[in-house]
Amino acid sequence: MLNLKLISKILGSLLWIEGSLLFYCLLVSLWYGGNDTLPFVWSILITVGAGLCFRLLGHHADNLLGRRDAYFVVTVAWVLFSLFGTLPFLLGGYLDSFTDAFFETMSGFTTTGATIVDYPEYLPKGLLFWRSLTQWIGGLGIVFFTIAILPSMVGGSVKVFAAEATGPIKSKLHPRLSTSAKWIWVVYLVLTVACILSYKLCGMGWFDAFNYSMTSTATGGFATESGSIMTFHSPAEEYVCALFCFLSGVNFTLLYASVAGLNVRKLLVNSEFRFYTIMILSFTLFITIELVFRNHYDVEHAFRSSLFQVVSFITTTGLFSDDAAKWPHVTWVVLAACMFFGGCSGSTSGGIKSIRGVMLLKVVRNEFRQILHPNAVLPMKVDGMNIPQSKRVTLLGFLGLYLILTLFCAFTMIAAGIDNTNAITITLSSLGNVGPTLGMEIGPTMSWAQLPDFAKWICSFLMLVGRLELFTVLVIFTPAFWKEN
Repeated sequence: MLNLKLISKILGSLLWIEGSLLFYCLLVSLWYGGNDTLPFVWSILITVGAGLCFRLLGHHADNLLGRRDAYFVVTVAWVLFSLFGTLPFLLGGYLDSFTDAFFETMSGFTTTGATIVDYPEYLPKGLLFWRSLTQWIGGLGIVFFTIAILPSMVGGSVKVFAAEATGPIKSKLHPRLSTSAKWIWVVYLVLTVACILSYKLCGMGWFDAFNYSMTSTATGGFATESGSIMTFHSPAEEYVCALFCFLSGVNFTLLYASVAGLNVRKLLVNSEFRFYTIMILSFTLFITIELVFRNHYDVEHAFRSSLFQVVSFITTTGLFSDDAAKWPHVTWVVLAACMFFGGCSGSTSGGIKSIRGVMLLKVVRNEFRQILHPNAVLPMKVDGMNIPQSKRVTLLGFLGLYLILTLFCAFTMIAAGIDNTNAITITLSSLGNVGPTLGMEIGPTMSWAQLPDFAKWICSFLMLVGRLELFTVLVIFTPAFWKEN
């Protein structure tokens, strides 16, 4: 059965990591003299204390982590991180209910970016930094972050990586997973630092530059102002944001291999990258035309607004530079498609991932060929790699489960009286870790505070399921998972 001692040891170590992250936020609070200093002190003490209890329970644990243990520990780690992440909100009295605090924290760690805070600018600086930091850590994965900095802390790291990584095809830079993790985090850090400096050059203050860069490169979407990027009225900042969100939506392993090896052609010939780029360009062109002819925008403004929103939705970032609720409704369909597909596998973005879009098109193409040549054996290759039949079955299973969850949760919300458009896009937004929604009751520039509590819990569950790509979480609820053999 489950190796509870080792699981406790890993969870204790992870809570110590969370305690150190809270400590950085305490330093920010002290620097700015905010009233959130004491809540952070207590949060650190409680989190580290809980971590110590887990470590004691896991004393003398072996280092043999099975596949079943890996799926369990990844799911529980994300829930635990979110539970203890609520402490600064609750101890400081900044959020009224545990439901709201858990929703906000889960939205942060899963990089969804949906918020129930109407005016984040009224929150103290330390808490704003904590919101951004949750997204930055969650961007590449909580456990993946631990593997990178302390590889010995997580036993069976290959199985854990498989349970947390995004996309149907897992790629590594190095035979040792911990080395691969370090190089991917180097790419992430370089992108973040470059984004900070770019925002600063465009006129942002240091605090905003740090926060927006963390949420841009994590494709999260939390902002320090209720008006998001639109607050700054800076076209340069909008282009910078769109650029770094776009880059963060690319497979980090591919990005490293292309840039470090000075082989940009490797990036350009990659089928997933081309699918991702073609979607962005075609959707941007369509919305630009709509805004010019139907909303009477000038061409540059139309192009900038459409590019920003398309990139924001497809990379599941959720920052906004315009109110898409005032755009023609046909553009909502395009943005909903962006929500569904998402960015590339192995990136910080959500959605079903562009690689699955590529694979689906190849499956459809093969089916047409099979009709004409019933006895033909048709291989399916992606960038020269043969995709086995088992991966194709998993693809269809994933898409089927994704649609079933979407329909079931959207139906539940509609039955509870939530507007149809909002119910569907809230579900897509939560499951795809997107953040904004489309509709009149809760628009793309509004918080989700008015949702009833039961809907917030559904959304929190969908965020977790979507971030861990469905099967990792849902397999725990199957009878087979709990059987001895």
